[in-house]
Amino acid sequence: MPNPYSEIFKARGAKGFAAAGFFARLPIAMAPIGIVAMLSQTYGEYWLAGAVSATYALTNAVLAPQISRLVDRLGQTKVIVPATMVSVIAFAAMIAAANQDWPVWTLFLSALLAAFMPSIPAMLRARWSELFRDRPELNTAFAFESAADELVYIAGASLSVGLSVALFPEAGMLVSTLFLAFGSAAFIVQRSTEPRVRPMDHSGQGSAIRQRPVQIITFALIFIGAIFATAEVSAVAITKELGQPGAASLVIGVYAVGSFVVGLIVGALNLRMPMQRQLAIAIGIIALTTLPLLVADTVPLLALAVFASGVAISPTFITAFGLIERRVPEAMLTEGVTWVMTGIGIGMALGAFAAGWVVDTFGAQNGFWVSVASGAVALLTVLLGQKSLAGERTGSLSAAVPQPAE
Repeated sequence: MPNPYSEIFKARGAKGFAAAGFFARLPIAMAPIGIVAMLSQTYGEYWLAGAVSATYALTNAVLAPQISRLVDRLGQTKVIVPATMVSVIAFAAMIAAANQDWPVWTLFLSALLAAFMPSIPAMLRARWSELFRDRPELNTAFAFESAADELVYIAGASLSVGLSVALFPEAGMLVSTLFLAFGSAAFIVQRSTEPRVRPMDHSGQGSAIRQRPVQIITFALIFIGAIFATAEVSAVAITKELGQPGAASLVIGVYAVGSFVVGLIVGALNLRMPMQRQLAIAIGIIALTTLPLLVADTVPLLALAVFASGVAISPTFITAFGLIERRVPEAMLTEGVTWVMTGIGIGMALGAFAAGWVVDTFGAQNGFWVSVASGAVALLTVLLGQKSLAGERTGSLSAAVPQPAE
């Protein structure tokens, strides 16, 4: 049986844009923590470092879907080039401000402008969709992208902090900015795989967030993102309480590894079950596996419970993006994917805040109640939205083509 992952890379140009896109998206993980590492060392104030990083992250969450909406209407090259240039220049200005002790307002201004960084993961998934639309290979491609996202988050944050600590405070942000500049340039020059711009019809007017499937999946994945962040915050708090703070990195790593491995396995399968049911089952598993976290009171038990809790994360993301590709008009695909990714990011921010408050107020072990509540809300959302998620894509030629019965 041929390896499904080797098969997708036989497509012309796939290896090139996938490799370039991997490096271009490393700043997604490197920049937020890199800002904190840089400014906490150069200014000596964690509140300032956190405020500047939050300004960048929240502004990017607002701008990224709008940038992707322009990509759907004008094409990747016409939008990514100027947006990336603004972001790279702003990151460079932030590095200079930190190094030269410029006024604090320059840090916030550069953070606002750096937030113009486009959503490279959404652009990558749009290219895969162009290659394999309505073919089983697309599920494998989305699985690869989800695994790559996991790897970026595992490696990117560690690399950024490690460089800043080992070399000089600005090192993490400098390398992140270089990845953004050169990775994006390498991605854009590959014009042969750039998705063609599709004309809008009446169903494609307005924003993708007005599409019911995008609303359902984005809302559900806000709470999945909250589970992801809660696991990290609670793991740090519990291992510290147990007198083994160094074990936190191991526990968090196990969480990501479980998701990474299972995601690759799911991507290699050609499942026949309707995707909206796959999403409900994956989120149901996530919700169920949050319960053992409440009683994990030793490091080995915590690692085991966190591993179990993470196994369905990647399958959830794979299925969610697959549904977006199938249910959203082709003319707004990039924006639709970006909204979902924005939801995950917002959920991680809110989850970290909520879990931190619960830990401070009720104790480390109780932080996982945020995971339990989030899992229940996410599952209820997709169960109530099954009918909307089962509908056919509107506003595209493929909607007129008979689809397999679901």
